[in-house]
Amino acid sequence: MYQAIAAAAARLVKIAVMILVIATFNFLLVHAAPGDPAAVIAGQSGASDEKLIAQIRAEYGLDQPLHVQLTDYLTKVASFDLGYSYRQRQPVSVLIGERLPATLLLTVTAFLLALAIGSLLGTLAGMRAGRWTDTVISVLALLFYAMPVFWLGLMLVLIFSVQLGWLPAFGFATIGPNLAGLDLVLDVATHMILPVTTLAAIYLAIYARLMRASIIEVEHQDYVKTARAKGASRGRIIRHHMLRNALLPVITFAGVQAGALIGGSVVVETVFAWPGLGRLTFDAVMQRDYPVLLGIFLVMSVLVIAINLLTDLITRIIDPRLARAG
Repeated sequence: MYQAIAAAAARLVKIAVMILVIATFNFLLVHAAPGDPAAVIAGQSGASDEKLIAQIRAEYGLDQPLHVQLTDYLTKVASFDLGYSYRQRQPVSVLIGERLPATLLLTVTAFLLALAIGSLLGTLAGMRAGRWTDTVISVLALLFYAMPVFWLGLMLVLIFSVQLGWLPAFGFATIGPNLAGLDLVLDVATHMILPVTTLAAIYLAIYARLMRASIIEVEHQDYVKTARAKGASRGRIIRHHMLRNALLPVITFAGVQAGALIGGSVVVETVFAWPGLGRLTFDAVMQRDYPVLLGIFLVMSVLVIAINLLTDLITRIIDPRLARAG
C-alpha cells in the first residue's frame, strides 16, 4: 500500500518537473524566434513609430530582461494562468478552451480509426504473408505513408467536394441553419469525414506495417505452436494467443505517435478550415502572439504526457507481466 502511494507520488513529481522543463524550453524557443510582437501589433494598427512600439513593449512586459519574463511566466503557469493574448485581448485559457474540443474530436477520431483499421489490415497481411493480400496491403500502406498530408487533403477536397459534391470541403458545421440534436451530430460527422481521413491515412499505414511485422514474429513463437499442436482452431489462436502479444508494440508506438498526431492536426486544420488549435496556432505564429503560442504548446505537451500514461496503463492491462516488473 505505502509502496504504491510512494510510487504514485514519485511519478507526480516527475510529471511536474517534466512540465516545468517543457514550459521553460518552450518559452526560450519562442522568444528566440525572429520578430518583435510589439512591432507586429503596431504595424497592424497602422502606426509603427518607435514611441508606440516602446509603449506596447512596456504594456506587455516585453521590455523586461528575458530571465524576468521567464520567471513571471513560470509563476503564472504554476498558478494555472496561461496569460493574456496580445492580439485577441482574451485570456489564453479561454481561447484554448474554445478550440480544444474541436481538435480533440478530430485527433481522437483519427487516432482510433487509424489504430483500429491499421491493426486489422496488419493482422490480415501478417496472417497471409507472401500472398497477394499481403502485397496489396503493403503497397497501399507504403503509398499512404509517402503522401504529404496537405496534398492528400487537397486531393480529397478536389475529388469528393469539388467534382462529386458528396462532402463539405471546409468548416466544422454548416453555416446558417440552426441545427440541433441528431441533425447537428450528423452535420458535424459529415464535415469530419475528409479531415479525419486525411489525418488518419498516414498513421493507419504505419500501424498496418508494424502490426504485420508483429504478427509474423508472434506466429513463430513456441506458445502458438503449442496451441496448434493441441488442435486449437485458427480463429482461437489469433484471438487468444496472437493478438494480445502482437498489439503490445503497436499500442506502445501509437502512444508515442499521438504527440505527432496532435502536431499534424495543425496542417489538416489549416487545409480544411477546422476551428481547432491548429488554426489558432497558425494565427498566433503569424501575429507573434507569444502567450497564445506558449499556452498551446504547454497544453499539447500535457496531452502527450497524459496519452503516454494512458498507453502505459493499457499495456500493463494487456500484459500483466509489465505491472509486476514495476
